[in-house]
Amino acid sequence: MKLLGASDIRRLARSADVYPSKALGQNFVVDGNTIRRIVRLAELPAGAPVLEVGPGLGSLTLGLLEAGHPVTAVEVDPALARMLPDTIGQFAPQLAGSLRVVTADALTIDAGIGDPAALVANLPYNVAVPVLLHCLAELPGLTRCLVMVQREVADRLAAPPGSRVYGVPSVKAAWYGEVRTVGAVPASVFWPAPRVESGLVRIDVRPPPVAAVSRQEVFAVVDLLFGQRRKMVRATLAVAYGRPSAAAALSAAGIDPASRCEEMALDDFCRLAESIKAVAGPTLS
Repeated sequence: MKLLGASDIRRLARSADVYPSKALGQNFVVDGNTIRRIVRLAELPAGAPVLEVGPGLGSLTLGLLEAGHPVTAVEVDPALARMLPDTIGQFAPQLAGSLRVVTADALTIDAGIGDPAALVANLPYNVAVPVLLHCLAELPGLTRCLVMVQREVADRLAAPPGSRVYGVPSVKAAWYGEVRTVGAVPASVFWPAPRVESGLVRIDVRPPPVAAVSRQEVFAVVDLLFGQRRKMVRATLAVAYGRPSAAAALSAAGIDPASRCEEMALDDFCRLAESIKAVAGPTLS
């Protein structure tokens, strides 16, 4: 099956009077080999239903359909959403019945979108992390994510504790599963070509950590500490909960008061959230 090339992408855009929107973070892949590589790296079970966010002109959509995966494509741009079924009908009419297009902001979707087994997407750079975390939180059927994001964002998502780029996205993504980078994508395969390289991130979803607190409570501690990442943990907690409560919570969690948040692993944040809740109760939000 023929996938979209550079001339196809430009012709489709021209025919609909569409030009990539910088505000929406639109950069369309124009290389079929890159598309097939993304699908291959996802290593999805045969026939697994896929959620694609930001399908744009349909490059990745065609690649997923070619591999035998039913696709629910969520597109915020109404013009592109209207175009997508026609594009599939033109390039792969036999697969048109396996495509469902939803015109929506991906940050608003929930389980009503269906039960996709995987998220495979070229995510818009400007909302990549919020969209990824939202989908993982709202779609319990996901077992695999393979997303293309800005290279530095990919490195941040997969960073281990102690890394220079370890931060809020690293900890929150780790809540949902094993996160790793699986490849780089050059700017030359996009139209228009971005000024940065892209990276491929794979998340193999697993059950969340066993903890006596909710995900929201753990994430509140993550946000609090990384909001003052240059400070020692005890200083940030002392401002939020008072010095005695901060000291008691750190002692109960077995965390060095002089440590900094970038040294803490997910399990450390879970233990600390539990001890803060025990000490400070409803003040944790």
